[in-house]
Amino acid sequence: MVAGFEAREFADHTRAHQVKIADGVEYLLDPATVTVARLTALIWVGAIAAPLWFAALMIAIFASLPPLATPSIFAVLAAVTAFWTFWATWWPKVRYPYIRYRTDENGFTIRRGVLWRGVTSIPKARVQHTDVVQGPIQRRYGLGTLVIHTAGTQDASVSLSGLSYDTALLIRDFLVEGDQHDGV
Repeated sequence: MVAGFEAREFADHTRAHQVKIADGVEYLLDPATVTVARLTALIWVGAIAAPLWFAALMIAIFASLPPLATPSIFAVLAAVTAFWTFWATWWPKVRYPYIRYRTDENGFTIRRGVLWRGVTSIPKARVQHTDVVQGPIQRRYGLGTLVIHTAGTQDASVSLSGLSYDTALLIRDFLVEGDQHDGV
């Protein structure tokens, strides 16, 4: 008797959260998304730039190049690295206000794009399963990526990074809820 009461209470609590999450309002991603995107991009810049700088250094030491070639290589590499670093810190802030999501009784919608804008709508009936994943940087900032797998072959998987981890779990639970809560 007590176990049935607890299960019913849990189901009512879950439905209450799902009503809140499926309110039909468009939301921005968590603001920490900007920081996470910047850190991730800077790691990529470092991972790409470090071997290039090492290669340029090896060329400067071991290759017989014309007198202006070595400074030119380093000047170009410095300019490219500076541009990548600028882009990695500037672009996430520019992109942030152009990514929005909405959950309603019919499913999930994502709007994104600064220059080329797109809307992805996922009807709840087409959702096969969902995943919520976190990388180490996302975990540090309490964020997660919601991955929705749908029926079909083209674009059968849609992901949205930058949700708070708890929100991603609530959306996941709402999208995959089915008959298991209806009989309780």
